[in-house]
Amino acid sequence: MYAISEYPDVPAIEKRIEALIGTPVRRPGDAVLADYHAWYEKNTATSKAAAEEAARFIPGGVQHNLALNDPWPLDIVRAEGAYLWDADGNRYIDFLQAGGPTVLGGNYPLIREKVTELLAECGPVTGMLHQYEIRLAKLIHDFMPNVQKFRMLGSGTEGVMAAIRAARAYTGKAHVIKVGGAYHGWSDQVVYGLRIPGTGSLEAAGIPAGAYALTQETAPGDLDALRARLTANAAEGGTAAVMVEPVGPESGTHPVRHEFNRQVRELCDEFGALLVFDEVVTGFRLGMGGAQGYFEVRPDLTVFGKCVAGGYPAAGGVGGSDEVMGVFAGGLTAAGKRALIGGTLAANPLSCAAGYHTLVEMDRTGAPVKAGRAGDRLRAGLDALIARYALPYVTYNIGSIVHLHTSGVLHLSLDHPDFFTELGPRKDMLEQMSMAYAAEGVITLAGSRIYTSMADTDAVIDDALAAFERVFAKV
Repeated sequence: MYAISEYPDVPAIEKRIEALIGTPVRRPGDAVLADYHAWYEKNTATSKAAAEEAARFIPGGVQHNLALNDPWPLDIVRAEGAYLWDADGNRYIDFLQAGGPTVLGGNYPLIREKVTELLAECGPVTGMLHQYEIRLAKLIHDFMPNVQKFRMLGSGTEGVMAAIRAARAYTGKAHVIKVGGAYHGWSDQVVYGLRIPGTGSLEAAGIPAGAYALTQETAPGDLDALRARLTANAAEGGTAAVMVEPVGPESGTHPVRHEFNRQVRELCDEFGALLVFDEVVTGFRLGMGGAQGYFEVRPDLTVFGKCVAGGYPAAGGVGGSDEVMGVFAGGLTAAGKRALIGGTLAANPLSCAAGYHTLVEMDRTGAPVKAGRAGDRLRAGLDALIARYALPYVTYNIGSIVHLHTSGVLHLSLDHPDFFTELGPRKDMLEQMSMAYAAEGVITLAGSRIYTSMADTDAVIDDALAAFERVFAKV
């Protein structure tokens, strides 16, 4: 079973988002924002002190791009189920869920116990073979038969790097096409067309142009543009891979129609390119068969992260057919058409054990479906609030991935004459909304994305909706 009870009406969503970005920013007024700042001053003094110290030793004061930083990052000291607690004792509903991996809920006891047992036995890493490597790889194959072989790595970024290297080694071709706006990690070759489609190398500071010279982007959902790009590349040696987030760029921030992945598969077959599914977020969160199981589309390579280690460190990997994955055959005697990958901490016993027991428990409990039902309830409630307060906001969910667009900043077009005028205020609004939600007791991903988990009972969702209403009522 899968977490998606009903796939979103993408054309209707696109129309609503177009209306949103044509509407002036609608946010709480300056006096309300000042009140929220005052709440932080009064209630998060320990976090403020920690943030000030962090700014002395950490660039920008934060290590995590997802960390709330307006007015300052919260110092989180405890996670359990649906909640987070900061160093001052404030409790928050956790809709960040570490960026998506903890479908079971935060700091799930059984996984913690299994990891503790393993640490007592052999420690976190040995550099040698461990049974949990085998058990995890076999389990992933059982859930996703397209993944005949699996190579564990340290992160989703590393998984993408490996997938691109494998595609080039296997096909002998060089070009890679991604969908504009998608995030495939931060390696040099994919810091291109990030977050906002059409922005190309806008965020590629510190990266020489040659590093991404063979990376191309096409607009979300634009099959004609993809065909044109594949055709042009055929005259220049061909395309090694087309890489997609199967629900659309940025976990469905730019949602794609249900048939999109099947049509991309057909184009890849026609032009001899490998289809790479980036399932860092969707893998197991949408169901144990991942997005490929839900859409019934066979990718040649699948990139994993997040859920594959259940929220524990070194969560990443790549999997695919025997033939394609054969380019990764390792060992000191490996030779021939070999794609080099490695990592001292890759496939360490701790990560593999956490991943194995997480996937077993997610399957046993039906966690993806339960998290998806929580997403349905939250989205329906948000829709009702948006209508009640006559706001231009847009919300929809893809199972347990809930989107709440209030500023529309990621949907601005670089071609629009007011792009740079609108970009700043709409980006600032996201930070302000995120701050307001947190002050009301809800942590989100940048104020615009929400990950629900199995721990989100009806009561938790109803409490969250009450918090969102307190913010919306002040707009």
